[in-house]
Amino acid sequence: MSDLLSSEPKGRNWRVSLNVAITAAVILVVAGLGVWQVFRFVDSLRERDLRTWQDRLALVADSRKDAVEAWLTEQWQDVADIADSDSVRLFLTQVKLANGDVSKVQDGEAQAEYLQNMLIVRADAAGFKAPVLGPDVPADVQRTGLAGMAILALDGKVLVQTRNMPAADLATRQFLAGAAKAARTLRDVFLDPAKRPAMGFLVPIYQVQGEAVADQQVGWIYGIKEVGGELYPKLKQPGDIETAESLLVREEGAVIRYLSPLQGNRPLLSLALATNTPDLDSARAFAAPGGFDIRRDYRNVPVLFTSRKIAGTPWLLLYTVDRSTALGPSDRRARDLLVAFLLGILLLTAGIVALWRHGASQRASEAARRYRELAQRFEHQGNFLRLVTDSQPNVIFIADEEAHYRFANRKASEEAGIAADDMLGKTLAQVLGPDIAKRLERLNREALDDEKMISDLRRVGSGAALRVLQSEHIPLTSMPDIVPRGVLVVEQDVTTAVIERERRERTLAKLVKSLVSLVDRRDRYAADHSARVAIVAQAIAGEMGLEPRLIETAEIAGNLMNLGKILVPSDILTKEGRLSEEEMEQVRDSLDATAEFLEGIEFDGPVVETLRQSRENWDGSGRPRGLAGDAILPTARVIAVANAFVAMVSPRLNRPGLDMNAVVEALVRGMGTRFDRGAVAALINYLDNKGGRTAWAEFTQMPRH
Repeated sequence: MSDLLSSEPKGRNWRVSLNVAITAAVILVVAGLGVWQVFRFVDSLRERDLRTWQDRLALVADSRKDAVEAWLTEQWQDVADIADSDSVRLFLTQVKLANGDVSKVQDGEAQAEYLQNMLIVRADAAGFKAPVLGPDVPADVQRTGLAGMAILALDGKVLVQTRNMPAADLATRQFLAGAAKAARTLRDVFLDPAKRPAMGFLVPIYQVQGEAVADQQVGWIYGIKEVGGELYPKLKQPGDIETAESLLVREEGAVIRYLSPLQGNRPLLSLALATNTPDLDSARAFAAPGGFDIRRDYRNVPVLFTSRKIAGTPWLLLYTVDRSTALGPSDRRARDLLVAFLLGILLLTAGIVALWRHGASQRASEAARRYRELAQRFEHQGNFLRLVTDSQPNVIFIADEEAHYRFANRKASEEAGIAADDMLGKTLAQVLGPDIAKRLERLNREALDDEKMISDLRRVGSGAALRVLQSEHIPLTSMPDIVPRGVLVVEQDVTTAVIERERRERTLAKLVKSLVSLVDRRDRYAADHSARVAIVAQAIAGEMGLEPRLIETAEIAGNLMNLGKILVPSDILTKEGRLSEEEMEQVRDSLDATAEFLEGIEFDGPVVETLRQSRENWDGSGRPRGLAGDAILPTARVIAVANAFVAMVSPRLNRPGLDMNAVVEALVRGMGTRFDRGAVAALINYLDNKGGRTAWAEFTQMPRH
């Protein structure tokens, strides 16, 4: 008996040791699974943010690619139009028949002089011009041309050229000699004698009534222009983030040449990096055009990037964003979540170990006491979590897949009229009613199915009792060991903000309507003109990809632009004959008066400044401040084009409206001088491809009043 009694503790110790080993293994497995789930959740957050940035970069890259390719198409068209001219083809055909001797061509010199004048006009209109390099003094000082157009014989001999056309240096001769017959040839970006970026466009000319084949080619049209002021602005995305950068690059053997301006004021075309530079973004882009990756840029800074091939060129458009800007917030959020989750798992594991040790090593009463202490500790942690959420002014609760409450804060309890503890386990329908529950369950299911946050806005009640509630439904799908699969719902009352926004919108609409009607009573054509300008401006701004706030700004400015006409005498507004210059100036000055009238009124966008700048010209020759280029608000550039279009196409008492084709030609002639090329191109695209000609056909009719 004594042996049995003595052996009993040994058996118990053996069983205890086995239990210790099993329990320790289970704890380690559970802790390991918890850590794995935490890392998996954090990685999913990073992947989600990375996909978001991939989509964002792709949209911008596609936009800039389209802008660059549209610009290139415009240049080719400007040169090709000359090559297709019957007078040019006839002259070159005669020169070819005369074996290249212009003197043997009937009226050869007269034809050459006519073609030179035509080239000068076309070159000026298309921007193939630049100030001559060198002092403009009455002395025998050599001056160097930088841009122009020339008609060449097949052997490259210059037959006709614009004044100040650059001389054919060695590089030009090599370029012409290497051009394939019957093919357009691009002379890629190079630095001209003024150390500014330039490009050349070579287009074949075919004999009269000939086909576009090599044996019927009779010459070339060659255009050269400085492109820094036209091409590089196409790379800039309106409203882009500070660290984003759009670059043009090309491969030159074993190096990659950067063609566009770089940070740090580096000289243009001065940077060329080897294609085997470790981790270089541009090298990766050429290896896999169109892809998305994280590499290092020319500054050796980590960036997110994507690329696009530019059709018809050896260029690659490279769009980058500093990794610290794009993923910095995501990295910090992931790090904080990781630390918090790991600490939670560590605390939970420590608690389980402590509970097991006390339960296995002491009497049942001691184990119970220890369990109560541990339970109190977890209860305190739970109370702390509840304290944090109860301090929030928003409704916060967690619902599982079966729409049962798993957690609810004080605000949720107050809204439901039920104690928070009593809500746990109940369905949403039992607490909130079937109508509200049905809406929330649908949103929760959508968030779980798509595994992404869903936002919703709903109105409750009416009149003075109206409430506008915004809810965010956040799926909890990556932490099944910590939180059951479900949805975290955060609901906040945004009634005040929404009602105030809607009130401001109604007030603004009434103000615009009242002001337009005021002008309409004095000038029966002004209201129609303003409304039409607003319609056209809205379409142009949309085609240019401006943000919604600026599209609305352009529309409002168009509606209000004629408000200043209340200062113009009625006899001028209703005059049937041609207005004198002084009378025209009074009408033009009414735009400035409109801006002064509206000064101090709070609009969501720069309406007043848009009206004030709407008379500025792209080349700086406008009023009132002589602004030029991108210094003019994009909305003001839009209004200038829209106003000119409506003014020309609409009939007036003293003249009929112009044909839309004639109006388009007039606007094209004004590109680069009066008008922004982008705004004119957007209008033309809307007319030709978006049904603008049909929709606005009524503009050409006299309004009925």
